[in-house]
Amino acid sequence: MAKKKRAAYAPLTDSSHEWFDREYTGKEVYKRLWAFARRYKSLIFTGAFLGMLTGGAWAPLFSTIQPMINEVQASAETAKVQSDILEPSAIVEQNTSKDAVVAPQESAPKTESKLERQSRKDAEKYQKYIDKATGYLNKVGITGPVATLLIFSILIAAAILLKMTTQYLNQYYLTKAGMKVVMDVRNAMFEHLQNQSLAFHGHCDVGRLMSRCTGDPEIIRTLISQTMSDICRAPFEILTAVLFICYFAVKNDMVSLLLVAVVGFPVCMFPVVWIGKQIRTWSKRLMEQSAGIGSRFHENLTCIKVVKAYHTENEETRKYAHYNLAAFKMCMRATRWSILVTPLTETVAFLLAAIFVAYCLSTGHGLAEIIPLIPPFLILYKPMKQLGRLQVALENGRAALQRIFSLLDVKQELIERPDALPLQAFSDALTFNNVSFCYSAEKENVITDASFSIRPGQMFAVVGTTGSGKSTLANLLARFYDVTEGNITIDGHDLRDYKISDIRAVIGAVTQEALLFNTTIAENIAYGSPHATLADIEAAAKLANAHDFIINHPDGYQRIVGEKGFVLSGGERQRVAIARAILKNPPILILDEATSALDTVTEQQVQHAINNLMKNRTTFAIAHRLSTIRQADCILVLDHGVIAERGTHDELYAKGGIYRKLCDIQNQSA
Repeated sequence: MAKKKRAAYAPLTDSSHEWFDREYTGKEVYKRLWAFARRYKSLIFTGAFLGMLTGGAWAPLFSTIQPMINEVQASAETAKVQSDILEPSAIVEQNTSKDAVVAPQESAPKTESKLERQSRKDAEKYQKYIDKATGYLNKVGITGPVATLLIFSILIAAAILLKMTTQYLNQYYLTKAGMKVVMDVRNAMFEHLQNQSLAFHGHCDVGRLMSRCTGDPEIIRTLISQTMSDICRAPFEILTAVLFICYFAVKNDMVSLLLVAVVGFPVCMFPVVWIGKQIRTWSKRLMEQSAGIGSRFHENLTCIKVVKAYHTENEETRKYAHYNLAAFKMCMRATRWSILVTPLTETVAFLLAAIFVAYCLSTGHGLAEIIPLIPPFLILYKPMKQLGRLQVALENGRAALQRIFSLLDVKQELIERPDALPLQAFSDALTFNNVSFCYSAEKENVITDASFSIRPGQMFAVVGTTGSGKSTLANLLARFYDVTEGNITIDGHDLRDYKISDIRAVIGAVTQEALLFNTTIAENIAYGSPHATLADIEAAAKLANAHDFIINHPDGYQRIVGEKGFVLSGGERQRVAIARAILKNPPILILDEATSALDTVTEQQVQHAINNLMKNRTTFAIAHRLSTIRQADCILVLDHGVIAERGTHDELYAKGGIYRKLCDIQNQSA
């Protein structure tokens, strides 16, 4: 039963990662991350330096504790002596006490170590400042232990204020740098996707790409703003505490305590390193599963009409819950490893603290020697826990960076030659020379040995059954793909010799599915023509027979069309797309079954707009309804990727071949 349950909620496997994913070492990914972060190094280094200051800000606090205790005790004893000055017994007792203190000084001088000598000098200098501050307070009536406590309170408050200020600035600068790096990475990923060929996008899942380009870079911000802050601050906090412990131990003859500091830290870090490897594995799988959830979500909303039409809402909900449950289980596996780091680190830290207390009690050290060591040991707890989480963060970051750089390293964009030629216009001929094409090396050709030539102003039409290669010919003409064999030339030069931007400038397309952006009608018509005025937009809309339905709506040209033009009818969307092509005014026009999905009345409106668009242009039309291409200068009949027939409508119909059969079938269905 357990096996069946696991199978029922198995995570996505074959599709859990993209075909271009690869493994990178930690050194590789973080070196490449620095390439993005380098331009913000001033912010990063400033934040790092402030983090170091934050870590070192504990030093004045640690060094103040023991002198404060001694001063308070001394002030209390002085006050007691002054209150008992009139009692002879107290005077004798005090003198005896003083003699007891002075007596050892009359004996042979003790040889001081270098550390002890420096410690004594520092204490004398420190005491000088304390006495001076006490004198000022005495003048305003604040004396005794109260004055001493006030002085040390001010010192502690100043040290805490310094630490808070540096910590705030540390977080601010690193967060700013992290957000800038995330912005640059997202821009780079988006630009990279824009430059990839249609072959790349045909092999990739949109939802997964969205997750990879939006979610994964956010982990970089955490790496720089939080993890790097911990890297800069935590080691210095630990170093400050450990150095103070070492200094205090030597000064107070507690050298054996150094063994705890030397041995204890590696003991704390060993389990963290081992667990980090497990975390990286499950974090990467979780990101892939989350991308699958995003893909499913995107796919469902894109195909929501189909879901509604077939009433499969419950089934889609069940599937989505299935993927969510798989992600939840992966998340829990990663979480179990992640949360294990902190209790392990805490257990070891408390164990070391217990050893320290037991050691102090067994050696009979006084309160003034034990209390100053308690704060640094307590302070050690937080940065050590941060360093424990540091391994988790670095492994999560490595998993995310692997996914980011895997995408950035895939190279499937069309190659533009460094010395590419400009293409200003089309004046001679557009020629296919023995062109063959297949989408991948292991598949059969979609187009085989296609040859034809189009002159300026001519209309060429392509017909054939579904899957015969009609749209592929149009895609090759627009250089969405490069030919596998042969070549395509414009005015005698290979299409690959021209600048891609120039090719797209002289070629316009109107496809069967009119794709619109979720913005205004005016912006959709002006897409690709950034300098167009409203008058230009309206003129194009009039030629496309779109002006009337646009102005009949209260919002007119400022009407939002919705996702993919959802609020418009099919014919309205097509006419907006035609207006966009008219405004672009390309010399070569590709019509890819632009009226095949429309009813008869709407088709007539759109066809009239297309006729306006075709005037004085070279047209390459893919026809589904053969009645729209009767006036074509040449009709190519494709059969399984091969040009089986060519000629005018009358010539082909008279031959009685494939074209005539297609015409007869449509006439009978009409």
